[in-house]
Parts: sequence; C-alpha cells; structure tokens
Amino acid sequence: MSLVVLCTGNAARSVMAGAALDALGGVKVVTAGTFVIEGQPMSWRTRQAIERTGLTVPRHASRQLSGAHLEDADLVVALAVEHVEYVRREHRDAAAKTATLKRLCRDLPRVDGTLAERLAALDLAAVQLEPWEDVDDPAGCEVDVFERCAKEVVDLVADLHRALVA
Repeated sequence: MSLVVLCTGNAARSVMAGAALDALGGVKVVTAGTFVIEGQPMSWRTRQAIERTGLTVPRHASRQLSGAHLEDADLVVALAVEHVEYVRREHRDAAAKTATLKRLCRDLPRVDGTLAERLAALDLAAVQLEPWEDVDDPAGCEVDVFERCAKEVVDLVADLHRALVA
C-alpha cells in the first residue's frame, strides 16, 4: 500500500506522520507539501518533537506535491482541510482518494471491503470539509507546541494504520 502524506511546507506535520507510518510498517510513504521550497530540511523543532515521541528521525528534504506522487498513491492523507482543497483544485483525479487524517480515522473503520472500495463508499471527492479535521500547524511556535502536535499526529497515525491493515 502506498500513501502520500500532505501538509503545507512538508516541514513538520507531514514529516511527523511519515515517521510514524514508517515506524508502524506495512505501507510505503511519501511526504509532500502544497506550498514548498524544495530541498529544505525539517526544522530543529520538528526533529526534536519526533525524537521525543520515540520515533526515528527520517532523512528528509522538502518536496512539492506532484502528479507523479499522486498517480502511485493508494491514499492521500492530508493534515488539514486546505490540503484536501488543494488536491481537489490542482489534482482533481486524486480527489477521490484524498482525505484528512482525522476524517480517515473517524470514517474508514466504518466501511468494509478493499481500500479502493472503502474510499469509494466514503465519496471523498464530494465530502463536505469541516474545521474539526485540521491538525493545527505548529509553524512559528515553540518546541512544546511541536511536541504536542507530534503526539497528536502519532496517535492519529496509529488509529489510521489499524484501519488500513485490519
């Protein structure tokens, strides 16, 4: 199974989620962003937050989301509503397999079948996006905010992973 994990700058939330998914195994993960300066490392705050969750810090250079990433993906996991909106606007063909992490954690376990059948049943391209779906961006905040974000992301990723491999 191949996943793309998407945030804005591909510098914090998507990197945290990618590290958590890598640690759980069973999926191929690519992280990307919707508004990226290519090739940038993660911030020291992101690195420290990942370390404090007990995860291995990945080798990382930021990358802009591309059509090639989406073609290979079985699922696109967005960290906020704005990222789903971006995919719907810029990569319409991938909208049916794109949702926020929080929505997937809530809705995916309620549907049976293959992943493709489950995503089709959720009608993700048409679902009304809601503010509760966002994982808040820690950018510009102190390290404790990054650590709280990492904890939230790790917990959500564990729920998603259970729903994907069950």
